[in-house]
Amino acid sequence: MGSSYQQISEAERNQIYAYRKAGLSLSNIALFMGRNKSSISREVNRNKGLRGYRPKQAQQSSQTRQRSGNPQISDFGWSYIEHLIKLYWSPEQITGRLRHKGWNDVPSHETIYQYIYADKDSGGNIYKYLRCQKLRKKRYGSDQNRRGVIKYRNSIDERETVIENRGRIGDLEGDMIVGNNQSGYLLTYVDRKSRLTTIRYSQTKQADKVTELTIEALRGQNLHSITYDNGKEFAKHYLTAKELDLTTYFADPYSSWQRGTNENTNGLIRQFFPKKMSFEMITKQQTKVAENLLNNRPRKVLGYATPLEVQFRI
Repeated sequence: MGSSYQQISEAERNQIYAYRKAGLSLSNIALFMGRNKSSISREVNRNKGLRGYRPKQAQQSSQTRQRSGNPQISDFGWSYIEHLIKLYWSPEQITGRLRHKGWNDVPSHETIYQYIYADKDSGGNIYKYLRCQKLRKKRYGSDQNRRGVIKYRNSIDERETVIENRGRIGDLEGDMIVGNNQSGYLLTYVDRKSRLTTIRYSQTKQADKVTELTIEALRGQNLHSITYDNGKEFAKHYLTAKELDLTTYFADPYSSWQRGTNENTNGLIRQFFPKKMSFEMITKQQTKVAENLLNNRPRKVLGYATPLEVQFRI
């Protein structure tokens, strides 16, 4: 059955886009294209960006996943996983069983949860098959106290040992630096192993914009995870996870030491953008200069290699 499945082609992505522009439902699109509705739904949900489903972006996302070293699950694989979910299997049971049966590319249970929640945000209903639909949420007391809680939050306690031990390239920590009088913001990412730093300027810390900047800055890299603090600017982390095919985690509240690499890097960035500095006039060139200086600076913790040398094994 798996051998007869064919991946969505670039031409089909153009068809899907045209049909959606014409107002056709996913069921009718699937009918006209001779495809299963779940395949069309999965294609749209998996590859749409902040401005909806666009064929060029969908093709680039698909190619990026194929080039990535992360486990890549085919549409047939996700169809089978959805089948197991609808048998009321938990994501942990699915991951454990598939590994037991010798599957080569098995998603983590966190990845399956994020797939379910992204499907829910796109109008899907597979989340209804979870035995406890609030399983991944902490209890915060009254509804009043739940305001602003980050949805679908994976605790830092769930991180794999390889992340804790800095055992590979591609596990990042993310944060935001605030300009004087909230005059602007710097979105910062640093690789836990190589210390390679990425800096992007933003006029706002609104979650949609932060998500867009993150995807633009990190797209095409071979990434596995991002660990954030609990800032609401990262509330749409699950869209970043879906778009970049990675898993997101959050440190415990008021525990900045759990993200020490990012905190230390932000201190280095402050050399170029001090606390009393207004960020209103920061340019892309300025952030790029700071990035280049940091990534070409030898670090004692790296045996005096530079982040670029460690990242790309120069």
